[in-house]
Amino acid sequence: MAHATDTILRIDHLTMRFGGLVAVDDLSFEARRGEITALIGPNGAGKTTVFNCITGFYKPTEGRMALAHGSSDAFAHTDELTASPRQSWSGEGQALYLLERMADHDVNAKAKVARTFQNIRLFGGMTVLENLMVAQHHYLMRASGFTFLGLVGAPRYRHAERAAIERAKGWLERINLIHRADEPAASLAYGDQRRLEIARAMCSDPVLLCLDEPAAGLNPRESAELNELLLGIKREEQTSLLLIEHDMSVVMEISDHVVVLDYGKKISDGAPDFVKNDPKVIAAYLGVDDEEVDAVEAEVTQ
Repeated sequence: MAHATDTILRIDHLTMRFGGLVAVDDLSFEARRGEITALIGPNGAGKTTVFNCITGFYKPTEGRMALAHGSSDAFAHTDELTASPRQSWSGEGQALYLLERMADHDVNAKAKVARTFQNIRLFGGMTVLENLMVAQHHYLMRASGFTFLGLVGAPRYRHAERAAIERAKGWLERINLIHRADEPAASLAYGDQRRLEIARAMCSDPVLLCLDEPAAGLNPRESAELNELLLGIKREEQTSLLLIEHDMSVVMEISDHVVVLDYGKKISDGAPDFVKNDPKVIAAYLGVDDEEVDAVEAEVTQ
C-alpha cells in the first residue's frame, strides 16, 4: 500500500457552478498513489460533476486540480506552476499537471488519466479487439509520425502495432474475453461489456483510472469479478483508482479511502470503517434534515 503522504491527485477548493446552481461547493480532498479512493454520496451530490472536472469535460468555476507523476515531491512546484500560464512542470523523473488548464484529450494523453462512464460507451459495431486498439490510437499515430508511415508499413510503425496488439490481447486474457476477440462488442453480455470498457481504459496506460459506477447493473457474481479485476489493477499495474459507486458492498470491500459528498459539499473523508459509521453520512443516505443529525448520532452511538 502507498505511504500515507504519497499523494497522486490533490483537489483544492473545487467549485463548479451552472448559472445559479452550485453543483460542487469548495471541495478539497486527496487521492493517494496505489490506492482505491471512492467518491460516494446520494443521487445529485455532485460526484459525476467532480469526475467531469478532473477529466477535462468541464472547466471548474474555481479551484485547483493537480496530478503528480513520479512522487508527491512534484507538488512542491504547484505555486511555481500556478504563477505561470503553463499546464505542466517536469524534471528529474517527476511531473506535475494542472488538470483544470488542460483539454480533455490532453488529460488522457499527457497527464495519463483515463475514465469510464455511467453508461457503457463501447464501439458496438467494432470487434472486442478493435475496441482495445482504439484506446492506443495516439501511440500508433505517434509511431506513424502523424503522416503516411503506417500506410507504407514503416518498421517503427509495424513494431508499435505489434506491441499494441499484444497489449490488447493481454488485457483480453485478463478479463477472460480472448476467445471473443473477433466478435462485435455489442454481442457481449452486460457484465462483459463493463469489464471490456475498463480494459480499454487501461490500454491507454493511465496512472489514474476514474470509474463512474462500474458496478451499476451487475449481478453478485459479476460484482465479485469486478472487485477482483479492480484489485488486480491496483496490485499488479500499480495504477491508482478513483471511483464513483452506489454499491456499498463494492465500496467497503475494495476501497482504501472514501470521500462523501452531499449537495456538492464534502461531509466525510477517511477510511471505509470510519465513513460508514459517520452520523453525517448515515443521515445523508437516510435523507434527514441537518437539524436531525444529532438524533441520528445518538441512535448510532447507543
